[in-house]
Amino acid sequence: MSNYLYILAAIAIGAVLSLQPPINATMARVLGSPLLSATISISISLVVVSTLWLVWGKAAGDFSQAKFLPWWVLIGGVAGVVFVAGSIITAPVLGVAVFFVCVVAGQLLGSTLIDQIGAFGVEVKPVSTMKMVGLGLVLLGAWVVQNSGA
Repeated sequence: MSNYLYILAAIAIGAVLSLQPPINATMARVLGSPLLSATISISISLVVVSTLWLVWGKAAGDFSQAKFLPWWVLIGGVAGVVFVAGSIITAPVLGVAVFFVCVVAGQLLGSTLIDQIGAFGVEVKPVSTMKMVGLGLVLLGAWVVQNSGA
């Protein structure tokens, strides 16, 4: 698959992801608890991904090797909870568009740091002037969207 198809896939994933905060916020309002809403949402995710693994991916991977994983892989699961629960609480206040602009800004800042220091085994990719300009523009964009008055 060419990089363009991966880019389109990532955009589609982002579009689908934009559904999650308002849907989960609605669930939280009805249930009276953002954490209960997050629990149900993440439980549904667990059921779906477990079913997919059992149907399509069971032959791939060895669950017994989980004991050899580094401790920090748990951060991935915690990050999912932070996103789901945090979005339920903050997206209704900020609006979904501002929420995601801020999320993208945070992702870019965090990922730039990860690249810079080579965290979690990724190849070191030093920060360049153009990267800093791009990050500045994203942060400026977040500020513009936040202060758009809409």
